[in-house]
Formats: sequence, structure tokens, C-alpha cells
Amino acid sequence: MRAAERQIKIQEFIRTQEFIDAAALASQLKVSESSIRRDLIELARQGLVRKVRGGALSMLARDESRGIVAWAPNRAKEEKQRIGKATAPLLEDGQTLMMDGGSTVAEVARQLLGHSLQVITNSILIAQIFYDSKSVELTLTGGYLYPRLGVLLGPTCEEMLTRVAADVLVMGIGGITEAGLSNTNTLLVGSERKMIEVSRRVIVVADHSKFGRQAMAHLTPLETVDVIVTDQAPPPRFEKLLEKCGVELVLA
Repeated sequence: MRAAERQIKIQEFIRTQEFIDAAALASQLKVSESSIRRDLIELARQGLVRKVRGGALSMLARDESRGIVAWAPNRAKEEKQRIGKATAPLLEDGQTLMMDGGSTVAEVARQLLGHSLQVITNSILIAQIFYDSKSVELTLTGGYLYPRLGVLLGPTCEEMLTRVAADVLVMGIGGITEAGLSNTNTLLVGSERKMIEVSRRVIVVADHSKFGRQAMAHLTPLETVDVIVTDQAPPPRFEKLLEKCGVELVLA
């Protein structure tokens, strides 16, 4: 594959994903990591990405509206707010709730202010939402603060997750296909797998654009999920597939 073709494909990724994992991208495009690094250097020169250790950050979807620089795009903001409102009634006071990063999960968190919950999260954004709540007991996982994603990841995060248990996990996702759930890089997937393992119920919050999208790193089969909350009905083939896999579909 020529450099120009690779860079076009990479640009397709960075329109929808905050982080580009160089190793995972090289595997997906079946080229060497050195080729991907050269492509990312060229895209950085064009101002489309910022090179970081292990890959690059998209410069197309930055949101600096909060007190930290957070990679939480404003795309589909109204849809995400609707999803947050539809998800909150699925949760009960007194539960232990696991919440991963992402702007849609943050909308769920905002709807839970005033509820009595124990919340475990690796998201700095969600910690900010709950930091002064008198009814939410908040636990941060610890771990490596990933540049600009605003989430704690890596071995320390994953080790802490093996020591806790949750009634419900609310998680965002990069893509939903027949193969299952996927997300934008391997570090995110590593922590999310641990969250799934220690949670008795899994709720995925995802706007309709995630259906049919394959993100870079595979996470888990659809059978792992209990509920998907989205803003509009997915294509009929997905409705049938979710029913077959025992996944409840909730429309916001």
C-alpha cells in the first residue's frame, strides 16, 4: 500500500477516534510500524495529528470547554444527552457502579448527580462531575494518566480493578459490529476487559453512528453485553443480532 493511500485511511480514523495506536494500525493495514510512524509524522506536519508515545492524537475533535483538556468530542451532543437521560433509570440507588471514560458515559454521570451510589471510575472527567457530591462515594482506579484522553490506564489500573466488584458497568465504545465491540486502542481495551470481568451487568451507551463501525482494537463479543442504550434504532440486521445474542436494546 502506498503512503498516500495509507494516509487517507489514517485520516478516516482520526475523524472518529481520538487516539491512533501505531502498532494496532500497522497490524490492521498490514504494513510496518516504521511506515505508520512516517505517515503520522507527515500528518503531524499538516496539523492533523499530534505525535505522542505509541501513536498520535487527533487534532480534529478537541474539546477544551472543561477545566482540563479532554478528548471528549462535541459530536452528537444532543443525542448523547438523550442517551444519558435514558440510561439513568436503569440504575438504582445503593448500587456500586463502574464507569469508564468517554463523553457519552459522562452524560450518564451528570444524570446521576444527587443519587446515592458508589462509583468506581478511571475517568478524570467523571471524577470532576462527582468530586463535590455528598451522595456519591467516588473511587478512582489509579494508573497512568493517558495524554489528553483524561483516563487512567495501564497495569496499575488493571491490577486495582481485579480487587473490586460492581453491580453495573456503564461503558462507551468505539464501534459495534457482528464481531462484537471494539475501541480505539489496546490500552483502553485492556482496562475495559477488566471492568467487564468484575461487573455483574454491562450497559453500553453508544450513539447510532457506532453501529457498523469497526474501531482499531477488538474488545469483546456482543454476548458479553446486557443492554445497549442508543439514540435511534440501528439497522434491522443489528436488531436481529442483538436479540439473538440476548442484548436488550433501549432507545433514547
